[in-house]
Amino acid sequence: MFRDVSSCNTYNYGDALYWDARYVQEGGSFDWYQRYSALRPFVRTYIPPPNSTVLMVGCGNAVMSEDMVRDGYESITNIDISSVAIQMMRTKYDHIPQLKYMQMDVRDMSFFPDESFDGVIDKGTLDSLMCGTDAPISAAQMLAEVCRVLKPGGTYMLITYGDPTVRMPHINRPVYNWKISLYNIPRPGFQKPESTSSSRKSYLDPIPLTEKGLLPPDFILEDPDSHYIYICRKNNNTEMDNIPPYRLTADVL
Repeated sequence: MFRDVSSCNTYNYGDALYWDARYVQEGGSFDWYQRYSALRPFVRTYIPPPNSTVLMVGCGNAVMSEDMVRDGYESITNIDISSVAIQMMRTKYDHIPQLKYMQMDVRDMSFFPDESFDGVIDKGTLDSLMCGTDAPISAAQMLAEVCRVLKPGGTYMLITYGDPTVRMPHINRPVYNWKISLYNIPRPGFQKPESTSSSRKSYLDPIPLTEKGLLPPDFILEDPDSHYIYICRKNNNTEMDNIPPYRLTADVL
């Protein structure tokens, strides 16, 4: 099967049994990729508190939702394929009414009506599916569901290691009707070498993509292990013509 093999190992990260076993073994809390403190400017800009309804997909045992409640968010629904993780988090946050935890496969969120959320945050979940079997099918199922549950004008925020060559063919498809902006931030603790030059004024500046939705040729990746933040805003149907077509092809998986 076509998978995102460049960053995968032998584990099937799309399998609930794998995650159940891992959460039983490890316990505790763990935030993939980035903590809320680094993502806060993006989250507050594109999914502003306090009234935004937020869906956190693949929540695992992360503390990001707790941090968001402390920052003023009042309605965060957290889902994960692992029943072990969900039970763990329900017990931990039973005293916080702003947080709801539900065991659910992101590829089938039929429990939620259409246009239920102002924002969907994905910190590594699409990446996990891209390391599983039938990766392109799983990715398409997930993204279709994310688009369905988003309100018009809502935002899907994807935090991923995948650069545009491997992520744009999946997310930049006319069927989703998204307007996409891209940011890049270094991994936690990264120190920029003094000899490194960059034309970027700030990590908060969006990257000007090419017409094909790719990084510009002169873009300098300061941290090779950095993370990309794709801001996918759901357009109204009248804006559909402004989205360039992008086909899902095997050679970019």
